[in-house]
Amino acid sequence: ANILGIEAAQAVLPNVPHCAIMDTAWHQTMPAQCYMYSVPYDWYEKYGVRRYGFHGTSFLYTAKRAAVLLGKDPLRCNLVIAHIGNGASINAVKNGVSYDTSMGLTPLEGLVMGTRSGNIDPALPMYIMRKTGLSAAAVDAILNKESGLLGISGKYADRRDIQAAAEQGDERCQLAEDMECHLLRQYIGGCFADLGGADAIV
Repeated sequence: ANILGIEAAQAVLPNVPHCAIMDTAWHQTMPAQCYMYSVPYDWYEKYGVRRYGFHGTSFLYTAKRAAVLLGKDPLRCNLVIAHIGNGASINAVKNGVSYDTSMGLTPLEGLVMGTRSGNIDPALPMYIMRKTGLSAAAVDAILNKESGLLGISGKYADRRDIQAAAEQGDERCQLAEDMECHLLRQYIGGCFADLGGADAIV
């Protein structure tokens, strides 16, 4: 899909310079203990199975801007940054560069999101496939588009709607909010511990 977008833009604007910015590039500084999965090593060598992370352009800007606002040298600044939208991820920034992040090989890993499940038991998809007869593609679509806040609440993917309904006594919306906050605290605390402290949580 990304290649199609680039080709379409080049066809419409053939004389305009085009520049591709990959939001995974920010995370290229992560050390191996942060980007590797504990699966057979040849999956990494043969298939590129590793954690790539996303939201990099947002994290890059936020890290630089936070250092300015804190009055610190960006290369000596340790931060825990939360990018909370329909898609959501956490970034531990160590000495001004990405050290760890909550998203992985795909944007599905990590926090509870608007429609994405975030972290689940890796065997859960196979269990559901056996129980329901759903295909891998169908389960993948459900985990990406029908889970997260929407899956738990049964109504909403937007946090504003979730919060408003929770305040009116909707128990499933309250559960969705509580689950999201629980995992968010775990990630922020884990990043804080791994960094040995932080100059700010942004």
